[in-house]
Amino acid sequence: MGICIIIPAFNAAATIRDVVAETLYSGLPVLVVNDGSTDSTTDALKGLEVEIVAHPSNLGKGAALRTGFQWALSHGFDGVVTLDADGQHDPSAIPLLVKTAGNGADLVLGSRFARFDEMAGLRRHWNRFGAWCMEKRTGFDISDSQSGFRYYSGRLLRSVELSSSGYELEMEILLKTWRAGFRIASVPVPPRIADGRATSHFRPVRDTWNICMTFLRFM
Repeated sequence: MGICIIIPAFNAAATIRDVVAETLYSGLPVLVVNDGSTDSTTDALKGLEVEIVAHPSNLGKGAALRTGFQWALSHGFDGVVTLDADGQHDPSAIPLLVKTAGNGADLVLGSRFARFDEMAGLRRHWNRFGAWCMEKRTGFDISDSQSGFRYYSGRLLRSVELSSSGYELEMEILLKTWRAGFRIASVPVPPRIADGRATSHFRPVRDTWNICMTFLRFM
């Protein structure tokens, strides 16, 4: 049936309308998973050609992505592209991810590697270290293991069982993709915001710890 876009959103009223409006230029269907927002995230989307699924309470980015994946598969889509609701990803790069996937990759990462130096200390060091660990462990040239700007094939999403609810889900699915023998690719995609601290709900210490523990479970 083609490809759809999934945007997990939590309290993103200030940015979500512009993100969705620009993403719609791709010509692909867009799903926003409102993860229990307490602001006007849903109201901000009025008048846009977008599907909305809402959680009654905040369950975490990973849970929102899993809901989006289930929706996409149940509607017959062959693949999905995910991007964040805070405006740090450039929707005009969506065709690049899709084109790269067309060369046989089931998971394509939009890498922010070129701008890691602009990130805050802990996040910068973890991203560099995480990318190094992932390459050593999997053999794939993965320069940004935590990018939320990704393409996933439908056959991959049907094959792996996911359980994480937080930011660590993106590490979980990356490692399960490798373990299951699927191909992973990475393509440089300069972000509009190198370090999304001002708009992201990422908790540097707690979420970095959860991501590290997820990685170590597969060592």
